[in-house]
Amino acid sequence: MSYKNPHSVLVVIYTKNTHRVLMLQRKDDPEFWQSVTGSMENGETLRQTAIRELWEEVRLKISENSTALFDCNEWVEFEIFPHFRYKYAPNITHCHEHWFLCAVEEEFEPHLTEHLAFKWVSPQQAVQMTKSPNNAAAIEKYLLNKG
Repeated sequence: MSYKNPHSVLVVIYTKNTHRVLMLQRKDDPEFWQSVTGSMENGETLRQTAIRELWEEVRLKISENSTALFDCNEWVEFEIFPHFRYKYAPNITHCHEHWFLCAVEEEFEPHLTEHLAFKWVSPQQAVQMTKSPNNAAAIEKYLLNKG
């Protein structure tokens, strides 16, 4: 079995014109709404992981040198929810997550490949929607009251 890498990225997508945030509903836990996330693959940089995940999860194409993708230069360590731990090697209980923001010009309809649904919502609504404390913290720190 191939296990997930416990080093991941969180990419909060928001629009420049409405300042709304894209939230995605997970297939494996429909009560869970989140931003784009994903684990690093062997040989990838954090930025490459973020770019790949944007493409894989919502079909948003970002170039390597795009200024739309902002590296917050911030890491958090969090405990992996018990019902998701089966994806990781035995005894792995925590993940290190690196934060990015992705500013798009306007709201778009993402092509979902790993999620059930999407919503564009205010940063405050996004904070309330997500079960992920670190997803909420990133939105609060970088987007709440910025619009």
